[in-house]
Amino acid sequence: MAVISISPEELKSPSQTQEREWCAELEAGDILYFPQTPILIPENDLQFLLGQQQTDSSLHKNIAYKPNIDKLSGVDSKTADAQAVARLQGIMRQYSKSVTAFLTDFLAPYNANWQLDYASFRPQEEEGRDLPQRRRNDLLHTDAFPTRPTYGSRILRFFNNIHPTRTRDWVVSDPFGQTVKQFVPAEIAPLPDSAISRAAKSLGRGMGLAAAIPSIKRSPYDDFMMRFHNFLKENPRFQSECPKYSFNFPPGSSWMVYTDTVPHAVLAGQYALEQTFLVRPEALVTPETSPLAVLQEIAGSSLL
Repeated sequence: MAVISISPEELKSPSQTQEREWCAELEAGDILYFPQTPILIPENDLQFLLGQQQTDSSLHKNIAYKPNIDKLSGVDSKTADAQAVARLQGIMRQYSKSVTAFLTDFLAPYNANWQLDYASFRPQEEEGRDLPQRRRNDLLHTDAFPTRPTYGSRILRFFNNIHPTRTRDWVVSDPFGQTVKQFVPAEIAPLPDSAISRAAKSLGRGMGLAAAIPSIKRSPYDDFMMRFHNFLKENPRFQSECPKYSFNFPPGSSWMVYTDTVPHAVLAGQYALEQTFLVRPEALVTPETSPLAVLQEIAGSSLL
């Protein structure tokens, strides 16, 4: 995997070939990095965000904005002020719109064939946060949502480091296709005539986890991805022995990555914004590199 830097000049009039190449690089597990963020955030809004604090970091990891229903959640009730909450909601609303408008052009091959998911504001210092193991950001993991199954759509995230002086420090590992085959035993080899539930059970056994048929709401694919997220965070061998690549994203920069593909951890940094998109399988430029395609090849069965 690599971090690919994109200058403001490259954004002015990219060719269709270049746009497809950016999509393919993302899908393969590369990080697209913007040394100068393309997302305009007014200075007075930045100063407002930098003045926000969350005292109860154990209750909510981040402040979430749900653009589809224009709702804010995760605000610290101990320090909440109605006027401040309303302003924060307005800033997050505009941030979500700005990122969506930018990516609609930048990732033109997707033709906005995605589902707009949550945006988030992350005011807490990441280093040394006291969180339960499965919620820790400083352990390498691939993303999966316990309450929002994606049904094969990929999790694309766009980040902004809005801290005025500090870097946001990441460590990443090899993409999903390499990691899943290295850390999941041979028991998940293709099954000749398996039913979907049998394929899902086999995937679960391969991780040494209790295997259960997924609920109606969660597909076998989503069931595996959630188990894999937990497995990576709880696996000391993976955390200590996997390949690691460190990146320190400076103030005023942005980056984007498929976080269901790239094992990642945030080691340090404070004050960041993020917008998530769920990119549908039919929109992908290289669908064969997706976690869904990799798992279905291993399982020998559809997992949706």
